[in-house]
Amino acid sequence: MRALVAQLTRFGLVGLVGLGVDLLVFNVLRLTVLDPHEVQHGSFWAKVISTSLAVIANWLGNRYWTFGHARRTHHWWREGLEFGLVSVGGLLISLGCLWVSQYVLGFTSLLADNIATNVVGLVLGTAFRFTFYRLWVFRGDPIVEGDPTIEDDLAGTPASRLV
Repeated sequence: MRALVAQLTRFGLVGLVGLGVDLLVFNVLRLTVLDPHEVQHGSFWAKVISTSLAVIANWLGNRYWTFGHARRTHHWWREGLEFGLVSVGGLLISLGCLWVSQYVLGFTSLLADNIATNVVGLVLGTAFRFTFYRLWVFRGDPIVEGDPTIEDDLAGTPASRLV
């Protein structure tokens, strides 16, 4: 249980960094080059771009810190693809919340967009992402120092493929 709490804490801290990237980029884009009064669906494009940049920051933080203890059973590119797919699921949840806010409820202000995507969408998307990152993307047994199977797994693997 203690390990799960520690992992959730690390996940939360990495998520805060990603949230900072997401909030900053979303609001800068929405207030400038993707202003919805000037660009059709500007809020949606701003969210896609900001979330994409946050996903990259989150993948690095989660890969090397939150789930860094997991034995890697596949290549980094496959893990990155799986991480990206789960992240797209989280993005779709956030975009769905934005869509409901704008087109069902009729809220189109900057505050409403932020509440829809960065509060409601964030809570729902975070639960979705943590579950799938833990069960699918970063699955695997913890690395135990001195475990002979690790040395067998790593034998003959070029150092560049271990990263």
